[in-house]
Amino acid sequence: MNNLSSQILILTHGDWGKQLKESLSMIIGHIDGVFDIALMPNDTFSEYYQKVEQQVAKMPEGSLIITDFIGGTTSNTAARLSLDYKIGVISGLSALLLIEAINKKDEGPLIYVINDLVAVGQGSCKDVLAEIKQKSKENQ
Repeated sequence: MNNLSSQILILTHGDWGKQLKESLSMIIGHIDGVFDIALMPNDTFSEYYQKVEQQVAKMPEGSLIITDFIGGTTSNTAARLSLDYKIGVISGLSALLLIEAINKKDEGPLIYVINDLVAVGQGSCKDVLAEIKQKSKENQ
């Protein structure tokens, strides 16, 4: 990874960000430049904020934080840090969103593709049975 590559920080309630990253490595191989920090029940806001800020301070400008959902401590922490650091923040962590961000991180600052990444995240939620039926009709 070159020094200009964007990095990704995953912020989640509990360890599911770490588990998602490990699961995706089975699909796409070794993952560089992606970090995770779990908010645990015994963390105070101040302690969590400090942990996250320590990581964000090391990340190149234009990097990205992906949080589990909006309105919680993870996204509130990221939003606050975005005032002091040139980082993007997206909530709604999913496997497809993370894969797309990983695939784009070496192309330049991820803050310039936030809308594309949000669209991927929004489009990743599907009614599986309806999708199968539609594909079946198209193939007939």
